[in-house]
Amino acid sequence: MDAVVPALDDFFVRARARLNLDVPAALHDHSAEARRGDTDLDPSLWQRAGVSATKPAAVLVPVVERAEPMVLLTQRTADLPSHPGQIAFPGGKIDSADANPLAAALRETKEEIGLDPRLIDPIGYLDIYLTFSGFRILPSVARVAPDYSLVLNTGEVTEAFEVPLAFLMTPANHQFLTRDWKGIQRQYYAMPYQQRYIWGVTAGIVRNMFERIYGE
Repeated sequence: MDAVVPALDDFFVRARARLNLDVPAALHDHSAEARRGDTDLDPSLWQRAGVSATKPAAVLVPVVERAEPMVLLTQRTADLPSHPGQIAFPGGKIDSADANPLAAALRETKEEIGLDPRLIDPIGYLDIYLTFSGFRILPSVARVAPDYSLVLNTGEVTEAFEVPLAFLMTPANHQFLTRDWKGIQRQYYAMPYQQRYIWGVTAGIVRNMFERIYGE
């Protein structure tokens, strides 16, 4: 899908028309269809790899309302057990005390980078994304006020930064690559931006957002 992206001033209008906060059944029902994930273009690789995604998780996709809309991302610390040093959206596992996946994403975002929930206007969920590390991630797209301030949890996040939404929503910037993982050829998206290397789960979620917002 390499269509020309429409003017980005209508991003939020499109997002509200195409997304909602109905929780997909596949988040908890593993027999329900979940179409996106680390190997969504070759589902047979899940069986060959001998892995399954069973742990519900939620992330926030914060789109900052500026003259040029921006997406807020984090750099994970190098000593985390899962995806160390990688670029990610704020978020984590859904706890039993969380009212819903959005509540989990807001809680994790507050804990990781100190973003005030009062500055966050939720829009809706993207598709569930299954990872080889065992998570069923439900991303929540949200509009974020530009006058935010952050307090990073340095045990989890080394840096938070913004990337232009226009760059991420331009399909020409979506590289589709292959790498060997334990003898299996895994396919994934990558979106290098300046000195940042956005790839894997994060890039897959960005690609899903492009398809949901701008797809036919």
